[in-house]
Parts: sequence; C-alpha cells; structure tokens
Amino acid sequence: MTAFRLLRYFSTVLSSLCYILETHPSGSDSQGCGRFTSLLRSGGFAEAKRTVTEKSLMPLKAIIFNLLFFFMLLSHIPVHAFMSDTEIAVFQKEIADMPVGERIAFWAEKFVGTPYDPDPLGEYVSKKAIIADERVDCMYLSFRAVELALSLTPDKAIDVALDKRFMTKGRLDGKGDVINYEDRFQYGEDMLDSGRWGKEITGELGKVTEIKGSRGRGKVKIISKETLLKSIKGSKYQRVKGSDTMTLWRSDALKDGDFIFFVKAPEKRKVGEIIGHIGIVKTAVSGQRSAVSKNEEQKEIYLIHAGGAKNKGGKVKKERLYDYVKSMPFIGVRASRFN
Repeated sequence: MTAFRLLRYFSTVLSSLCYILETHPSGSDSQGCGRFTSLLRSGGFAEAKRTVTEKSLMPLKAIIFNLLFFFMLLSHIPVHAFMSDTEIAVFQKEIADMPVGERIAFWAEKFVGTPYDPDPLGEYVSKKAIIADERVDCMYLSFRAVELALSLTPDKAIDVALDKRFMTKGRLDGKGDVINYEDRFQYGEDMLDSGRWGKEITGELGKVTEIKGSRGRGKVKIISKETLLKSIKGSKYQRVKGSDTMTLWRSDALKDGDFIFFVKAPEKRKVGEIIGHIGIVKTAVSGQRSAVSKNEEQKEIYLIHAGGAKNKGGKVKKERLYDYVKSMPFIGVRASRFN
C-alpha cells in the first residue's frame, strides 16, 4: 500500500469519526459531538463521561482500531523510497546519450533528501546488499550514482557495482547477497588511487600542497581550502555563439559529475584515513552575466553529498560548493573525473 493510499485511508477514518460523533447523540441530551467537545474543553469531564453511552462508544472502538491499523501500516513504509527498477530503467534510457559526468550528477541529485545511513558499517554492508537506497552515506551515494550512470539497465548497474565497489571483484551467493564485502573500498583515498574512480584532476584545480600521508603513503598532494575557494569564486561559463544552430561552451576546472574527496588534517585522523568525506559536483548557469563580457554567464557550482554523522542522522543535500567549503572542517580536497 502506497503512502498516498494510506493518507487517503487516514482521511476517511477521521471523516467517519466525526460523522459518528455527530450522528450518534447520547443519552437524553442529543447535542452530539459539539456538546461532548465543549464539555471536555470546559473541564466538565465527569458530565462528558455520562454523556457518552456504551452504544455510542461501540463505533468509536472500530474507529480506534482502524487508526491503530493505519499507523501499523505507516510504520512499515520506508523512510525514503528512492524509485522502482522500472522508473530507474526509464531514466537510464532517457539520459543514455548525455556525457558520463552529467549522468553521474543526474543520479546524485535524485538522492537529494534521502536520509543519512546511521549504520557504522553502512546498511548495505550489514545487509550484504548491493541495493540499499532508503538510507545512504557518502560512500554509498558515490557508489550508486556511478553504477546507475555507467549502466543501461538496473541489472547492469549491479554488474558495475561488483567492479567499482571492490578492490578485487565483488561476489554474490545464490540469493544475491554479497559474500566478500571485506574486499570493498573503505577509504576514499584507495578509491582515488586505484584509477578505477576516474582520472585524478587535483592539479587542475590550482596550486597543489603536500601533506603527510598514511597507510603507506609518504606524502599526499592536495588543493588547500583557500586555493579551492579562489578557484570556485572565479568559475564561469563562456558562451560563444558560432551560428544559429550551435552553441559552444567553455568551462573552468570543475564539471558535472566530478568527485571531490575532502581531506582531513593529519592530527584529526582516527584510523589512518586521509579522506573524510566525498561529494559530487553539479553545475548550473545562474542567469547572471559577467560585467566583463555580455557573452559570459556565471556558473553556480553545487555539491551533492550525504551530510550527516553515524548514529546521529542527516540527509543528502545539494548546496553551493563555495558555502560548504568555506565552513567545512577539512583542510583541502582531491578530485577525480570520469571521462
């Protein structure tokens, strides 16, 4: 039963409740629902109790039972239903000709509003599942957006998952459960350095800085928070109108579907992790033109990410990248792009 049908059922139950109270006047005083309510409001509880007879309570019991049944059904609705395989397949077909980065950003945006996964391991890991779209963390959001973007059907997305989520190769048992999640990517830096999560474009964002590495990495090159803010602030699209039928675009460093890996300060690492968070870039033309040239249109850069904390909650958000970076607890970023 869908949420809409449950809400309609609930509305019907409430309407029935009011109807019963109004059409079953009790005792010798036949003022019905209005009198009963006014007695309660005036503090005359004892008189209100005498006003309601056993006969009038019987239909009320049925209404209460229906209300309880409604809430039992409601409790089994997923907190956030993503979409069915049929709906996914329709979108995959519609966007098949878009550049891969735009497809990644498209699917990431579809998850906006999805509750954050509070499971310390990841709900998908605990359940040994490939698909766990009801609650997501930043790692799962990254996995799923790429899997859906690089496939033409929901089933093919599972095949991509068995390749992209694992340092080796994912394996399923006869029931479709994952049997080797211990081989999954658990560190963002391992994803990036594997070469299977796009080409690293960190150096294209500005001047790089080296920081102390970990887990076998002596040094790591990153873009500092300050350098990234300058890069974002200067981003723009330039539209060059070459003919009536064709429009060419030139963009700056960040593009749709780019992955941003947010870097922790070495002293804040807990288990040797260099990357503390992952997000996906989504761009949009803001509609404002540059003061320098009438042909230039400003580009707004957004970050789509699963914002939250384990055991606390949160949700997938879409926010201006500049605003996020300005107040983020990380010292810099690395980045990658699927071509």
